[in-house]
Amino acid sequence: MKKICFNKKYGYVLMLLVAWLGTPTAFAQSPWDALAAKPSTLGLDSGLMAFNTPDFQLKLVKASQTVAALNPNSENKFDFTPGERLELRSKDGMYHLGDITFKVRSGGTTDWKSYSTAAKRGTVTAIAATAPVLAAADLTGTLPQDAPLLVQRYWEVRDHHLVLRFVLQNKTQQALEIGALGIPMVFNNIMEGKSLEEAHAGNVFYDPYIGKDAGYLQVTRLSGHGPVLLVVPYKNASLEAYNPLLDDPTPRGITFEGFHEWTIYSRAYADKEWKDAEPWNTPTSSYMLKPGEVREYALQFLLASSVKSIERKLAESNRPVAIGVPGYILPQDVNAQLFLSYKEKVKSIQVEPQRALTLQPKGKAANGYAIYEVKGNQWGRARLSITYNDGLCQTISYKVIKAEKEVVKDYGRFLTQKQWFNDKSDPFGRSPSVISYDYEKGEQVTQDSRAWIAGLSDEGGAGGWLGAMMKELLQPDKQEVSRLQQFVNNTLWGKLQHSEGKEKYGVKKSLFYYQPDEMPAGTYNTAINYKTWAAWSHKDANDVGRSYNYPHVAAAHWALYRLARNHTGLVTEQNWQWYLDKAYNTSMAMVKLAPYYAQFGQMEGTVFYLILMDLKAEGWFTLANQLENAMKARANHWRTLQYPFGSEMPWDSTGQEEVYLWSKYFGYGDKAAVTMNAILAYMPTVPHWGYNGSARRYWDFLYGGKLQRVERQLHHYGSGLNAIPVLSEYRNHPEDTYLLRVGYGGTLGAISNITQDGFGSAAFHSFPSTLKIDGLSGDYGSNFFGYAVNTATYLTHDKELGWLAFGGNLELNGSWVKVNVTTAAQSQLYIAPLGLWLTLDAGTFKSASYNTKTRQLQISLNAADAYTPVAYLHIQQPTALTGGKKYGLTKSFSQQRGAFAIPLKKTITQLTLAERK
Repeated sequence: MKKICFNKKYGYVLMLLVAWLGTPTAFAQSPWDALAAKPSTLGLDSGLMAFNTPDFQLKLVKASQTVAALNPNSENKFDFTPGERLELRSKDGMYHLGDITFKVRSGGTTDWKSYSTAAKRGTVTAIAATAPVLAAADLTGTLPQDAPLLVQRYWEVRDHHLVLRFVLQNKTQQALEIGALGIPMVFNNIMEGKSLEEAHAGNVFYDPYIGKDAGYLQVTRLSGHGPVLLVVPYKNASLEAYNPLLDDPTPRGITFEGFHEWTIYSRAYADKEWKDAEPWNTPTSSYMLKPGEVREYALQFLLASSVKSIERKLAESNRPVAIGVPGYILPQDVNAQLFLSYKEKVKSIQVEPQRALTLQPKGKAANGYAIYEVKGNQWGRARLSITYNDGLCQTISYKVIKAEKEVVKDYGRFLTQKQWFNDKSDPFGRSPSVISYDYEKGEQVTQDSRAWIAGLSDEGGAGGWLGAMMKELLQPDKQEVSRLQQFVNNTLWGKLQHSEGKEKYGVKKSLFYYQPDEMPAGTYNTAINYKTWAAWSHKDANDVGRSYNYPHVAAAHWALYRLARNHTGLVTEQNWQWYLDKAYNTSMAMVKLAPYYAQFGQMEGTVFYLILMDLKAEGWFTLANQLENAMKARANHWRTLQYPFGSEMPWDSTGQEEVYLWSKYFGYGDKAAVTMNAILAYMPTVPHWGYNGSARRYWDFLYGGKLQRVERQLHHYGSGLNAIPVLSEYRNHPEDTYLLRVGYGGTLGAISNITQDGFGSAAFHSFPSTLKIDGLSGDYGSNFFGYAVNTATYLTHDKELGWLAFGGNLELNGSWVKVNVTTAAQSQLYIAPLGLWLTLDAGTFKSASYNTKTRQLQISLNAADAYTPVAYLHIQQPTALTGGKKYGLTKSFSQQRGAFAIPLKKTITQLTLAERK
């Protein structure tokens, strides 16, 4: 995130990725200029063909019959495809909607041979078309001469919707096996040279549900506004895999993550390119096509009116719909639910690995959904294959994890033991600390060509200690807290953060740097390439002007303040006032010492709000007013922008968290709404643990990962951070279960990449050649921050699905609905029918019981422990579902800092809340 410079005309200028490799002079021109210089081969001179369909205005290039534009009738100036770059992308090797790729071998051979209609363009031969066919072509002219398949393509309208159909015929005298078959999905996710306003007006993101016959692709506009394009199977087009088209020469980078193809068969890839990965679905190939035999494959294009109406549109189109509660990441102590809707009944259900999941049918919901209780038994990935009576096979990908309490406990242990760096001779002053870790090597990372990775700052270097600090908020451990005090008081304060002088409270970009003329011979590992822009000099590493480094440090101080203030005997080296003062001054230093980047929303910017609330609770009103004014000045700037979540990047998914928060706080509801719509555009809910609630991010493996490449990251820190505003929005609109599903998917996604022994990975690699966590801890701490401040138990009633629990287990007994809390912190509880938000600064919830007749609420608090004799309970009602009536405790307790102080017992403490008269 360091190599983007602001440019007033275009928003941002992207340094070439070649600079990342340390050879900045390798190109005399940009990749985009080089692409423009190539000859056009698509046949644009022959003109275009235009067609009107019930949903779209379709334009095809006459010579290729590939898509030139796809405009929805409801907004016909918007194009889902990159038609604006049609001429630039009219070169050999560049994929367009309507292309096809395949790998074939004849009977008795082992090697697969690859073919593509895009590799070397030729003119296709038009086939006479009559309704319902719009246009048809024989693609022989744009395939190699030795292609063993005759391929015909048809654009047509079937069932009132646009359909893309391919007819493949074996034209040889030998039986053929198709081992890979892909249809490139080419939509306009290219943001090169665009401002935020232009990108949100004209660009899209798209994500797959890799669910075989029930799979689909959702193509959403960056603004979050409808319509939404849905690509679904129409005939023999199972979405078995989702393959990146890495051979397309469109320059991939921070402004373009690349295209993918809808992969119907993937066995040929699994045999070679993906042989080291565990695929989402079992790789298949076609049966042996006899000489002259024909096989058809077709996709259909639907339009949903909005992001939230996707499932309704699927159901209306007789597509299977699956809804998982609390999602598809299953803690082993949670009784999850799966709701299935399809026109046919379930014929069979298969679990792989066989004992990974247990399913029990539980009747039907009010809307006819079949209900199943799902239990996760075996840690790791699991696949559910559901076969319906008509033969349709739907797969759902789950991830089973330990109980959340165990996951977090393991994480804290790993951080403060395996990642604990204690070398007093370290020349960079990083001891003691929690340092980055290479899980594949099983060793700490004390040197890296990216200075920040080994330098304890930036997201990629602060990730370890930030995660460790936040873990203690959830599960305080005396020994772990002791070590983290040493880190904050001896390494963070005075080394990473200035403790005196004109830059006091300023945060350095890195403690590690590359300055061989200052260091003894042998200091630096000669096997590492330090000849890159990322190997910062001592001067560059000392720069305090990067605002994104400040929230991490503020969060560390704030965490120790909370532990010292709300518990007894945990924090001993400084008093709570010392840590709160440092949290405040770090927040103010950001806007003073790093004003340029502070104009943008910050990842973990939520911490500034939390610090402000604690300043007010403590009665530190002068400091609180100063901090609030500083934050309002930033929010006032955002208020002037159409899309107020800029970044050091051309487009980003991290600033929205803080922009939403302050926009809501200062009453700028229009900007909060714009921000929420944008989040929902890049944060899908689909029946797949990797994509459900996974906020889009595709470049941070370059900066925080071990396997460095541009790639859709699954549950990178965008998941945990963007879930904060989504769940906040839900608490204001408890009738909108869609928000709860998305937000909770991101919250659990934040801990899905913690291993069985507690290592927290930067993210999960989505490329089908990999499909595993990254080997470096990197910037995972920001993800865990999101989980730590956002994890909560939600009890809600959905009018279609009934009573639901997220973060707990339901018990129904007459008019009583009980939820037993299963989150790691057990400190936050939302009762949706009452709009009631209960939070604990100390102490933990055991359960909550709601009476649907009397509307009374009973909560149980767990027993006291050695460091927590008192629970501090806050009662809030973000939305007025009780007709303006407020809820309160039926028993009186003293109040401290806005919370009810409840003495804890050696046993369970029972409390009752009811409407105040």
